[in-house]
Amino acid sequence: MSLLAPTLQTFFTSYLAGQKAASAHTISAYRDTWRLLLRYLHQRHQLNPDRIDFADLDADTIAGFLTYLEQDRGNSPTTRNARLAAIHAVFRYASYIHLEHAELIARVLALAPKRTVTPDISYLTDAEVRAVLAAPRTDRWVGRRDHLIILTLISTGLRVSELTGSTWTDTQLHPPNYLRCHGKGRKDRTTPLTPALAKNLRAWHQENPQLEPADPIFTAQGTRRPMTADAVTQRLAVHTSTAASHCLTLAARKITPHILRHTCAMRMLGSGIDAATISLWLGHQSIDSTRAYLHADMSIKQRALDRTTPPTSNPGTYKPTGALLTFLENL
Repeated sequence: MSLLAPTLQTFFTSYLAGQKAASAHTISAYRDTWRLLLRYLHQRHQLNPDRIDFADLDADTIAGFLTYLEQDRGNSPTTRNARLAAIHAVFRYASYIHLEHAELIARVLALAPKRTVTPDISYLTDAEVRAVLAAPRTDRWVGRRDHLIILTLISTGLRVSELTGSTWTDTQLHPPNYLRCHGKGRKDRTTPLTPALAKNLRAWHQENPQLEPADPIFTAQGTRRPMTADAVTQRLAVHTSTAASHCLTLAARKITPHILRHTCAMRMLGSGIDAATISLWLGHQSIDSTRAYLHADMSIKQRALDRTTPPTSNPGTYKPTGALLTFLENL
C-alpha cells in the first residue's frame, strides 16, 4: 500500500517549491485542485483524506471528479483542464517513486484535456470607457480610489494581480513616468504612464500621506492592506451596474479587470501600434498571445475587405436605405 499523503507533501515542499521553484500562483492553483479532489473523495466515497491510497485514485475516479467540476460546480472546460493539469503534475512526479502503481498512473496520465472554444476578445468601446470612468463618485475616498483603479487598468493594461501587488516604490511619478510590474511567471517589466495617469497618481499619493513607500498603491478602506483581486472585480461590477443606466450596451455585460486589459490592447491596436510592441507592453510570453486582438479588430478586417472591392464599387459595408429595409436586415 502506498499512501497519497506523504507523496503529496513531498511534491509540494521538496519538488514544487524546492526543485522547481514554482511561483506562489502555481503552488496555490495546484493546492486548490488537490483540496477539491480530497473533499470530493471524502464526500462522495467516504474516504479519509489522510488514509487515501493510490489505488483509490484510478482513472475512473479522476474522470468522475472532472465531471463533478463541470456539472455540479459549473466550471468551464478551461478550468476543468487546468485542474486536470494539476493532477497530472502530481502523478508524473509519483511515477518515479511508486513503480508498483505504474499501470494505474499511466491510465490517469492518459486522461486527455477537453477541446475548448476560444471566444472573441471582449473589450470596451470608447463610449463604454467614458461611462465606466464616470461611474465612481469622486466626492468620496472610495470613489476616487476606484476611479483611479479603472483608469490605471485601461491606461496600462496591467493584470489585476500586477495592480494589487504594486507599491509606491514601483512608481516613478516624474518624467519619465513609469510603473514597474511584477508580472506573470515572475517576469518583471516597466510600463510607461501617461501624463494624465501620473498626475492622478501624484494626487492620490498626496491624499494618502500615511502610506509608506513599501505600502500598496491601492489599499482596502481604512487599512494599509492591499486590495484583493476579488475586491477589485467586485468594485468594478458595482460601477459597471451604475454606468449601465447611461450606457445601455453595458447592461447585459459582465465587465472584469481582464476586459479592461483587453481594452488597453485594442486601443493601442486602433492607434496603429504593431502587435510586437503590444505584446511587450502587456508582458505576453509570446507574440502569439497578442494575435487574438488582431482577430477582434473589425477595422483591420474591413480594410482588408475594402482592398478586394472592385474599382467601380464604393468601399464599406452595405447599409440598407429606409426604415423597413433596416428592420428586415436586423431581424
